[in-house]
Parts: sequence; structure tokens; C-alpha cells
Amino acid sequence: MAFAVILIIVLAVLALVGTIFAAKDTEVSYGKNTKSNIGRLTAIYAVVIFLSILVIGAYIFIK
Repeated sequence: MAFAVILIIVLAVLALVGTIFAAKDTEVSYGKNTKSNIGRLTAIYAVVIFLSILVIGAYIFIK
């Protein structure tokens, strides 16, 4: 069970880092939109990671 939790957290962090690195290669006029999109994507990832941890904790507590 601990392996699954660690795997989920690692995959979520890797997805976040990959998104940020992919968004760094931008054109000059595209920078403002990209910065806004990165902010939203980072917020989405943070919420998903937080909710995943809560659900896994609830599952462990119930079981």
C-alpha cells in the first residue's frame, strides 16, 4: 500500500515538473498567456495532489 501512495505522489510531481518545463519554451508575444496558464495548471495540480492525499488517508483510516 505504501508503494502505491509513493508512486502516485511521484507521478503527480513529475507531471507538474514536466508541465512547467514544457511551458518554458515560449515565443515573446505568447509569454503572458503561458504565464497565466502555468498558474492555473499549478493550482490544479496542487488541488489534485492535496485531494489525493486526503482520499488515501481516509482509505487507510477506514481500512
